[in-house]
Amino acid sequence: MAEELKITAYLKPTCGWSGGIRAVLAKYGLEYEDKDIINYPENYQEMVQKTGQPYQPCVEIGETMLADVSGDELESWLVQNSFKVAGPEPEVPTDSSCTDEEHEEMARVAQSQPVEISFKPQQ
Repeated sequence: MAEELKITAYLKPTCGWSGGIRAVLAKYGLEYEDKDIINYPENYQEMVQKTGQPYQPCVEIGETMLADVSGDELESWLVQNSFKVAGPEPEVPTDSSCTDEEHEEMARVAQSQPVEISFKPQQ
């Protein structure tokens, strides 16, 4: 069944919830398209349009959309739909947000990146 289904995951590049989704998809050996909703605003807009809500992660499996879902919730759905484990147990939490340390690292990286500002003349 898994081979027939296209899987699209709307995720943040670094996020505890998104990491949990990636870990569960790896555990079940499922190939998927990882759509970055932070660096590609069009992916975020697509997610909101498809789900009718702004929260992530969201995972589309065939015609089923799991919106604002945790790794644990995704795994429950996979089990209920007869998917079989094909990989190792996740090494990251599948039911939590980023740690304080991860948030601090993201803030540090964001502060170290140059910001480009442009002004349009008023008419």
